Amino acid sequence: VEKMTDLVAVWEVALSDGVHKIEFEHGTTSGKRVVYVDGKEEIRKEWMFKLVGKETFTVGAAKTKATINIDAVSGFAYEYTLEINGKSLKKYMENRSKTTNTWVLSLGGTDYRVVLEKDTMDVWCNGQKMETAGEFVEDGTETHFSVGDHSCCIKAVSSGKRKEGIIHTLIVNDREIPEAVE
Repeated sequence: VEKMTDLVAVWEVALSDGVHKIEFEHGTTSGKRVVYVDGKEEIRKEWMFKLVGKETFTVGAAKTKATINIDAVSGFAYEYTLEINGKSLKKYMENRSKTTNTWVLSLGGTDYRVVLEKDTMDVWCNGQKMETAGEFVEDGTETHFSVGDHSCCIKAVSSGKRKEGIIHTLIVNDREIPEAVE
């Protein structure tokens, strides 16, 4: 593996199937552009005469659209920004925190990252979309799934406050798991 001498930017993007690392190499003398997602080369272009522009690719299991914008700031200085689904990374992550819940837990020495997509009620665990069974209960709904031999349940209960909406709680082996902040 050649050393990444032209590495100019690294981003970490938390998606439902995991946290992905995006690395970008930009050779301002050769015009080379290389995009790596999780260490795997996605795009390689040599001898680009135009040093500004954009590179678009996909990230993760859901093939989320990502774009790296290359802009000249002054002289030979360049600025690199990452957009996810057409939004700046910051905006995308702010919006994501409203549409998903994430929990990180350890079971029998293994770390798990569980993500609930609130709009679809899809549950992801360590990159895999889980088989779930939903049921209505007295105070809301429960979404049941298994992680290894552990039974898990995401309870959805109305907060009673319109602004807060529905509160989602992950319960594993009758224990409540605190939500993770990514």
